[in-house]
Amino acid sequence: MRILLVEDDARIAADTAQALERAGYRVETCGDGEEAWFLGDTEDYDLIVLDLGLPGMDGLAVLKRWRAGGRQTPVLVLTARGSWTERVEGIDAGADDYLPKPFRMEELIARVRALIRRSAGHGAAVIAAGRLSVDTRAMTVAVDGVPVPLSPLEYRLVAYLVHHHGRVVPPPELLDHLYGDDDAREANALEAVVTRLRRKLGAGVIETRRGFGYTLADTPA
Repeated sequence: MRILLVEDDARIAADTAQALERAGYRVETCGDGEEAWFLGDTEDYDLIVLDLGLPGMDGLAVLKRWRAGGRQTPVLVLTARGSWTERVEGIDAGADDYLPKPFRMEELIARVRALIRRSAGHGAAVIAAGRLSVDTRAMTVAVDGVPVPLSPLEYRLVAYLVHHHGRVVPPPELLDHLYGDDDAREANALEAVVTRLRRKLGAGVIETRRGFGYTLADTPA
């Protein structure tokens, strides 16, 4: 899962990015409103954590421009502006959730997980797809109820597929959400991860639709 963190306080940005990465997300950061608007308008993120007090362009203006342009990426507003009127203004502008500073990282992670699940049409923390189940809180995967140890990269791939269960995910989209601009983002690297996962999960759990991409099998346990 790919998150854009927009925060101009370097310490808060570093601490928050580290916490999100430990929770299994790939995080990109920026601290300027104009850059945030451009990234959110041109890149594909699963969620955006947005501070309102930004240089260049206020976070509320950034959010309004995204929504006016048709961008529906879930947005969690993160700000020191804590009055109820400002919260209402942020939600009316298109925010999906609002967390005032100071905050606990545990609450931020819980809200991020919930927003990403809901945006994909899932309400519960445990998401099932055929024989596979993913516990998004514990970051664990099981097949037929049996836990399967995965590396962080393998978990991110499975989590992305299960959040998008019911459609075929093209390789470029998976590469974007797994690697971003890293050197490892090549098709053969993705195929290697899928091959390892098939050995761990079983050959029939991840299906390849040649010329289209990858999807999870619907066969129940």
